[in-house]
Amino acid sequence: MGIFDFLRSKGAKSAPPSGNAPAVDKKIAGPAKVVADKRAQTYDRLEAIQALVDMKTPEAAAALLKRFNFTIDPSITDAEEKDLAFRGIVAAGKDVVPAVIEFCTKAEALTWPLKVLDAVLDDDAYREELLDLLEGFDTEYARNVEPKIQIIQALEEVVHEDVRTAVERFFEDVNETVRFHAVQTTFAQAMPESVKPLIDMLVNEESVRVKNKVAEGLLVRGWTIPEDRRDAVADALGDTGGYTVGESGKIVKRSLRFG
Repeated sequence: MGIFDFLRSKGAKSAPPSGNAPAVDKKIAGPAKVVADKRAQTYDRLEAIQALVDMKTPEAAAALLKRFNFTIDPSITDAEEKDLAFRGIVAAGKDVVPAVIEFCTKAEALTWPLKVLDAVLDDDAYREELLDLLEGFDTEYARNVEPKIQIIQALEEVVHEDVRTAVERFFEDVNETVRFHAVQTTFAQAMPESVKPLIDMLVNEESVRVKNKVAEGLLVRGWTIPEDRRDAVADALGDTGGYTVGESGKIVKRSLRFG
């Protein structure tokens, strides 16, 4: 039985009782506790999610956010529950944005809440919220870098000068994966103004993977390396997958020969 068949079969039991209705916060508290409980029975958690979805209020939507805090098996059930919660949150509209932002500042993973922001906000507002969230991160060591990476990845789909300048500071992040995604998002902006900071990063970068990503992006974009930086860039590319600086100042890739 799929999730939606189950919910239809439970519809009668999920309906609110007649008579005097309890206060809104009490109506939310019970289902919210079950939604946030990874160890709850699947059918109980589904019923609780649906109960909050049916309320269609920002308060109920905020409670649904807690379902994004954990993963269960099987993965298909996990995805179905999260998708149902997602649609319930989005149905509450822009009034839920403050709760989503607060959740993002504390969550271990941001994939689903960022999808909510993308769904309920216009392009400009979505960009500003992402940039505000990214501003809360520094480039030092962090136990969990996933939220930072996920914001940078989300910005890959948002082309704007403010995105370019905001992401470039993460070229100096201590985490190699953060630097890798910062480079990828920078190239997605397709702005030649990025050449200088990319070169500055490249000549000091230790990760071959990151250097290959920079070289690949410069090659694809066809951007020219300034003449006074070409020797330094060529030296930095010595341990990459065949990338070097051509006579024109553009990055070229030579075939590697073995044996």
